[in-house]
Amino acid sequence: MNADLSAAADLVQQMKHEISSSDTSGAASTVEQMSHYTESAKNSAQDPVWTLASGMPWIGPNLSAVTEVARSADDVTQLGMAPLVRISNSLDWRELVPKSSGSNLTPLKNAAPTVSSAAYAVAASADRLNSIHSENLLPQVSAPLASAREELQQATTALNTAANVAQIAPDMLGADGPKRYLLMIQNNAETRASGGIPGALAELTIDQGKLSLGKQSSATELGTMTPVLPVEAQQQQIFSSRIGKYMQDVNLTPDFPTAAATAKAMWQQKTGESLDGVISIDPVAFSYLLDATGPIKITNPQVAALAKGRLPVDLTKENIVSTLLSDVYAKIEDPKLQDAYFAGVAQEVFGALSGGNGEAKALVASLTRGVEEGRVSLWSASAAQQAIIGNYKLGGAVSGPNVSPAEFGAYFNDGTGAKMDYYIKRTVQLIRKCSKDGYEETAVRIVSTNTAPADAAKSLPAYVTGGGHYGVPPGTVRTNVVVYGPVQANIESATLDGQKTPFAPYLHANRPVGVVAQQLTPGQTEAVEFTFGKIVQRTEPNLVVTPTVQPVKDVILPTENASCGQG
Repeated sequence: MNADLSAAADLVQQMKHEISSSDTSGAASTVEQMSHYTESAKNSAQDPVWTLASGMPWIGPNLSAVTEVARSADDVTQLGMAPLVRISNSLDWRELVPKSSGSNLTPLKNAAPTVSSAAYAVAASADRLNSIHSENLLPQVSAPLASAREELQQATTALNTAANVAQIAPDMLGADGPKRYLLMIQNNAETRASGGIPGALAELTIDQGKLSLGKQSSATELGTMTPVLPVEAQQQQIFSSRIGKYMQDVNLTPDFPTAAATAKAMWQQKTGESLDGVISIDPVAFSYLLDATGPIKITNPQVAALAKGRLPVDLTKENIVSTLLSDVYAKIEDPKLQDAYFAGVAQEVFGALSGGNGEAKALVASLTRGVEEGRVSLWSASAAQQAIIGNYKLGGAVSGPNVSPAEFGAYFNDGTGAKMDYYIKRTVQLIRKCSKDGYEETAVRIVSTNTAPADAAKSLPAYVTGGGHYGVPPGTVRTNVVVYGPVQANIESATLDGQKTPFAPYLHANRPVGVVAQQLTPGQTEAVEFTFGKIVQRTEPNLVVTPTVQPVKDVILPTENASCGQG
């Protein structure tokens, strides 16, 4: 039996390679070999002598564990891998990537039941193995069991994701008729908790996988909401009713479902059009996409004329971020023309996507990177679809299945009323302190620097500095620093550069929230630290931050663990 299981295990990596390289005939042959080995192992485990021995003290639990591993291996192969390989010829995930001719989404739609069944079979096998008490098993049994558990956990996660995508993606991509979304481009030069102020807006239509941009507008153009839209009580207390009053402020909350649902309602109030969902993206994510599609050229004559002699008409992954988040404000004074240039660039980026520019694998990698960094988010007006999206980081929620047990969040909202956040550089770090009264205690340390030139008040345009219109001296940056702790924890204290400082404590989705207003002059660096106690979660902490102009990998520092003595 062990020989059969080992032979089957040795083929797993080979099959993964064949599937990832679209070698369907090779994968089919490998699965057939695996089936031979796993079926032989399962049959051995069902031998009457083996079954009788499994009931004996000491050796019995070890034999029972091996039996479950053999049974699970055969179920995974026969009920999970084999059906997936059989449909792999018709199942092409690359069809999810837009192209000029649209996408053939029917095979993916038809494959959904098979993918779901395979996911269920693998999850059931994983549950069986996880229920085995392995503490007293022989090393020869416990080690393979641990390995099998890890493999099945990875397979369960991947297959559940695939099943969910197969279930909702075809409809969301317009397989059953065009779908219209509000495209919200977040401008990181003026931070909001989920990224940046949603300045540029457009209607994005997806029909059979083909993208097209329709009506374009801006948050400024939409104006004030009358009546003001209702805001959930806890979030209104933290972020004010501005969330429901101005499109510019819908994402003062880091909870993207709240921001997106509010933005959809605002669009409908002002235009009379009800859309199917909201997609958010920022200029840094644009640079990732251009890495896949290659450079783009502004073809709209009016936008090209606007840029002539001032801004590039050829945009690359290297220059698009600085162009959209800094240069446009230095070169174009009129905010309406700034918005027009911004919208023109967005039109070209999505034109490149809908035109099929770029290789599918590179595009998927670019979008995945944007999602992982919180730069690409999605919300659906369909409750059934949103229930699935909410399981993943793509949904951008601060509560629910996508949030890890010991999750901390550091979010930033501009209080300057300007575009100065292009110059703010930050690091955020978790500091795990010694346990107190039997509970975990963790600090969130945020170090921020204003890198604007010393003469920013004179050298930068008033539109960038704010000109002092909101009570902040030109060149100075005011930020509302908002930090979330894990569910049920307490927020104990806050410090500025090591000195205790008052903070505003709140509660959102049963998570403690602390807010401190920070103000930095050019060249100034300041550290804000929030300490959370009564943390009941014993898992490794996780940190989420507002995506800014900086690479997220440079913002989030490795967790620091205090050296605690025993006793």
